[in-house]
Amino acid sequence: MKKYFILIPLIAIGTIVFTQTYFKNHNSIAESNRLVFHGNIDIRTVKLAFNASERISNIFVQEGDRVTNGQLLAKLDSYRYELALSNITAQMIAQREILKKLETGSRPEEIDKAKAEFDAARVELENAEQNFNRVQKLLAENVATPQQYDDAVARLNAAKARFNAFEKAYELVRIGPRSEDIEAARANLNSIIARYELAKRELKDTELYSPTDGIIENRLLEIGDMASPQKPVFSIALDNPLWVRAYVGEHDLGKIKYGQKALIKSDSFPDKTYEGWIGYISPVSEFTPKSVETIEVRTKLVYQIRVFVKDHNNELRQGMPVTVFV
Repeated sequence: MKKYFILIPLIAIGTIVFTQTYFKNHNSIAESNRLVFHGNIDIRTVKLAFNASERISNIFVQEGDRVTNGQLLAKLDSYRYELALSNITAQMIAQREILKKLETGSRPEEIDKAKAEFDAARVELENAEQNFNRVQKLLAENVATPQQYDDAVARLNAAKARFNAFEKAYELVRIGPRSEDIEAARANLNSIIARYELAKRELKDTELYSPTDGIIENRLLEIGDMASPQKPVFSIALDNPLWVRAYVGEHDLGKIKYGQKALIKSDSFPDKTYEGWIGYISPVSEFTPKSVETIEVRTKLVYQIRVFVKDHNNELRQGMPVTVFV
């Protein structure tokens, strides 16, 4: 009975050893039938700069921080841009009221006033005509003097001029502004609106947002530094999508294709295998880069490929050397 108790553990241990040896050999055979390429997790960075020139007032992230698309990273001193926006806003409001006034035309009160002045000028003209006729008749009878006649003529001419002036004024008020004046006011308003939108954009440019998800790799400027479009503030490392940049010899080029599955291994995590697929094959050959370790002679022509990697745990780092099995 004791022999059975001794044999059972031995059989179990033997089974485990056999299983591990079998699968190890099976995996070795499987890997030996694959194409093997050496490469690196691709390094891709974006340098971010303000689209405005002013001193930096706030920085909200540090090196190594993970940022998301649209996240506010830094701000400039915006006082000068706020004043410019306030100024153009006031101009826009004033010009909008001018255009509204022209489009509305004359108010009823203005029309009534012009008509009253026109009516008064007409009455004055009628009175001047009657006085002239009377003086002219008296002059013919030698009752009025020539001076009285000249005065009557002058008053009549003055009354006619006032009547014509008030008649034209009343007509203009009744018709309203000219269409050319309205179009000129509208064009001026459109010009001010364009400057207003530009001022809004310039104020918005005092804030720096992340254009994508990534990690702050370098913080190149600090609070108080003078920023400009030519001076980057941050460099962001892009880690999505993550891919391996590797090189394929000409004799292996016909053995790979777009979408072909691949396995990726790293020395940093030797017990882990990452799934991936070929997403890019360069149409142009090049000499093997000196930074890439390959078995082939470096002077041979190779083609760059990109292998997209599934790294759900965010373990692979950019620039990390890896081995690709296809």
